[in-house]
Amino acid sequence: MYRLSALPFVVLAGLLKSVVADCTTEAFAAILKDNSNATINLVQAIPQNGSFGQGALDLPFPTNATKLPALCAVAINVKSSENSSYDFGLFLPDKTWNGRFLTTGNGGFGGGINWPDMGIFSQYGFATMSTDTGHNSSVDDGSWGLNAPESLIDWGHRAMHGSIVLAKEIITAYYASPDGIKYSYYAGCSTGGRQGLKEAQLYPDSFDGISVGAPAWWTVHLAANTLRLGLSNRPDTAPGHIDPSIFTSVIVPEITKQCDPQDGLVDGIINEPYSCNFNYEALLCTPTSNQTACLTPAQLDTLFKFYNPWIDANQTYVFPSMAMGADPTFSLGDDLTGLGYGLFSWWIYNNSDWDYTKFTYDDVVFADSINPGGATADHFDLSASLDHGTKIMMYHGGADALIPTGSSVYFYDQVTQALIPKGINPDDFYRFFLIPGMNHCSASDNAPWYIASASQTIDGATHSVPGYEDAEHDIILSMMKWVEEGEAPEQLIATKFVNDSAPLGVERQRPLCPYPKQSKYIAGDPNEPTSWECASLY
Repeated sequence: MYRLSALPFVVLAGLLKSVVADCTTEAFAAILKDNSNATINLVQAIPQNGSFGQGALDLPFPTNATKLPALCAVAINVKSSENSSYDFGLFLPDKTWNGRFLTTGNGGFGGGINWPDMGIFSQYGFATMSTDTGHNSSVDDGSWGLNAPESLIDWGHRAMHGSIVLAKEIITAYYASPDGIKYSYYAGCSTGGRQGLKEAQLYPDSFDGISVGAPAWWTVHLAANTLRLGLSNRPDTAPGHIDPSIFTSVIVPEITKQCDPQDGLVDGIINEPYSCNFNYEALLCTPTSNQTACLTPAQLDTLFKFYNPWIDANQTYVFPSMAMGADPTFSLGDDLTGLGYGLFSWWIYNNSDWDYTKFTYDDVVFADSINPGGATADHFDLSASLDHGTKIMMYHGGADALIPTGSSVYFYDQVTQALIPKGINPDDFYRFFLIPGMNHCSASDNAPWYIASASQTIDGATHSVPGYEDAEHDIILSMMKWVEEGEAPEQLIATKFVNDSAPLGVERQRPLCPYPKQSKYIAGDPNEPTSWECASLY
């Protein structure tokens, strides 16, 4: 018996060769001959180092997957109701299939097939799949859901599950492997994170391992909070309006100045954003201040809404706050995003002329009663996943300016409260990692952030973490090791490459710890992961 962690990818894949069907339309027609709802859109053989995608036609994923292993690219359409359907794509490696299946997800309201992430994960040897959830749109355009309840159900969960079920059938038949699919995995971020959690909640036997980042799980409340914050800083909200020009020049630097040292090391990274004791009054204008580089009391109230939870009628907790240090520009900028008002205009009221300026908490209550598409992933009792043996790894950037980091903290807390009274220790199958300084799903100017997860790319790498292709540095390999060898991750090591380019070398690395533990600086070179340890905040 070979251990997964002991073998390079190419060797591992080579051990699992199977008989592969022809990459032809006729071969897949034979596989699907008994499925009247499925239609083949395309079948195309891709040579070694080839590329594939729909380019600009795939609105949310206009960049093709490149440097692919030799594989078969397939696209299937499935009729989901009398007036709706969805597509999904498959990458099926020719000789490097590792016997495993990996599904990846989408972003925002967007559809489209995520060929780029599929391509990255195919480099590990996975047979990969992504669904367009029934439409093709940019991430902030939900107009396709206007008066289209069946399409919303596809987006919410139906297209994902249907694609998973059929993809497994196709893969099993295509490879004619006597053992079938050995393990099934999921990796997605943002809406992709929500999709993974929703699938686990509805169909806990779909996956053996799940990696989800910055999940947009609280669908209605996330959109409501995005709209509320956008309206709070419109230019016509004077005197509380804050000019966006001072967000990155004044506000974030002051927060970093105060919060960075509180973790014991001044390095430009806020390691513990939710434990920072921040003095807002340091931003107030004085008679001698530069009046364009400070805030009035009314402006301070606007900023306070951004960095504090939304509490409304009868002290109802509506949504968590952004983390200290997250840039307010996206939420408090001059332009409102369809990710906020769009859900209400297109999906709740089915009225493209709905006056979002009159938005109140009553709209949230009404939207909750509808829960468009059944998308919200708020079934916190994940014990069915434990029963199936599924391992869940969740992560969230500590400087996420799109989906508040606190929404994942809140989700973790709710799961804990649901399971501990049952005598279940969530750590046995569910672990959550905060990534200090990371933005939405990826990227940071100075903080280690790269863990080879969904929606993460760096220059000079086709997949994994160059130079560190192991379970300690790569969340996909960590998930596999937990599932297949029973070794739970006590930490992950995030990497920051110089200019986010692998050929330029490593700038710094830092351990990420299972929440509520956080990395603590001990001594030595702070750029080395051995200078840190995982410790409790309390």
